[in-house]
Amino acid sequence: MSDIINPAARGTASPSAGEALTGQAGADAAPETRGRTTIADSVVEKIAGMAAREVAGIHSLGSGMSRTLGAVTDKVPGGRPSVSRGVKVEVGERQAAVDLDVVVEYGVAIVDLAADVRTSVVTAVERMTGLEVVEVNVAVDDVHLPDEDDDEEGSRVQ
Repeated sequence: MSDIINPAARGTASPSAGEALTGQAGADAAPETRGRTTIADSVVEKIAGMAAREVAGIHSLGSGMSRTLGAVTDKVPGGRPSVSRGVKVEVGERQAAVDLDVVVEYGVAIVDLAADVRTSVVTAVERMTGLEVVEVNVAVDDVHLPDEDDDEEGSRVQ
């Protein structure tokens, strides 16, 4: 079956030699216009999460409860750290919005860090997906102090 239609023939006869077929997917249509691409929210979440984690001064992503639950699931055999923890997105046909919950390292200028995170996330998401990122909201949930040890968080015994 073909999407190529010859309106003059009304579907009853073949086109004569030298007559071009036109339609939605005609031979003269650009390849990028032949079909539709959809990008799942989870894909954008992973891209944004990786881009945010690459910024110096970010200790981790996620609010207190999601980090606690994540730490438990990370220790379960076969468990892997979730790249999208602390990331929420809304994806439309051409645009995306990103919300991040971050934990910053002590001593880092939060305003500068937020700007670097926005730049990194916008660049990565737009480059990889072609979506326009309309906003990146950064919520600083905690500050990681140098003397805090992540491995002992939530447990007194080993």
